[in-house]
Amino acid sequence: MGRVNSPVRLQKFPARQRNVLWLAALGIALAGPGFAETIGEPVALLQGLDKITARVSKFEAPVGTPVRFGNLSIRVRDCEKNSPEDPPESAAFLEIDELHPGEASLRVFSGWMFASSPALSALEHPIYDVNVLDCRTASGSPPASSGKVEEKTAR
Repeated sequence: MGRVNSPVRLQKFPARQRNVLWLAALGIALAGPGFAETIGEPVALLQGLDKITARVSKFEAPVGTPVRFGNLSIRVRDCEKNSPEDPPESAAFLEIDELHPGEASLRVFSGWMFASSPALSALEHPIYDVNVLDCRTASGSPPASSGKVEEKTAR
């Protein structure tokens, strides 16, 4: 009997090529049937999980402005959303650095994250998880507080 070809595993590709594949997937996911236009939004709604304390936090990150979550610095480079008449999908390009006092920051994630498929491109960190929930307009969202994070404790 002949050998069955297995699907392509993205782990075989170097990080730079994986980012290109994610970008292609973003184009397909956001375009959907009929290749709809996406809307660039100025604010990303993110969710963070501190795995040590089991605290879940929702916070806003304006595009281009770094925000802190624990010892992570998160900078949203782009946040795109499907138009309202298309199936809902939001995606953001994030750069996440880990900060340690007295040391240079360490880039732990750089790439697109998708609201509908958080496991597709996830932050792999022993303490923190970060997911994209939505992309918003600045005027339609509640005012972002300076460094204050809404926290919920898992039970």
